[in-house]
Amino acid sequence: GGSLVSTGNLGDVMKESTQIAYTFAKSFLLDRDPLNNFFESTNIHLHVPEGAIPKDGPSAGCTIVTALLSLAMDTPARQDTAMTGEVSLTGKILPVGGIKEKTLAAKRADVKHLILPEENRKDYEDLQDFIREGLEVHFARHYSDVFAAVFDEGEGGGGGGGLKDDKAHEIDEQVQ
Repeated sequence: GGSLVSTGNLGDVMKESTQIAYTFAKSFLLDRDPLNNFFESTNIHLHVPEGAIPKDGPSAGCTIVTALLSLAMDTPARQDTAMTGEVSLTGKILPVGGIKEKTLAAKRADVKHLILPEENRKDYEDLQDFIREGLEVHFARHYSDVFAAVFDEGEGGGGGGGLKDDKAHEIDEQVQ
């Protein structure tokens, strides 16, 4: 059967987060496409490269689920998107810290589409207007909200290449 190996500069919290993301992605895909046996037949190596900022938090959960599903479905996720949010085993998107810093990082990278936890809405709305200007923001309660924003054609998702090309062998969250 398939498995997940995580390597790189990962603290204990992020190692746990990658396991939860993998478990949830398998379940989500099974519900959505029972004939897709990608996770049962594929060994995945998720590597988080060493960076200036050590990664030890759950904030990448929804990003890792998205990359895994993109790989499993052989479908690229919307490319002009940055996201953050812890994901639970049931797919609930939980709040995270650093919304101002993550929003500013997305703007610096010229990313216009953000996905944030619904429970962080007030944090985002409290930001100065010049920070929020020009951004399209989706607030997610459950991973299905994230999925709709990045994969469903009717929601402006899908297309754009990228993850499909490199098969998401290295997943690096753009806004962490």
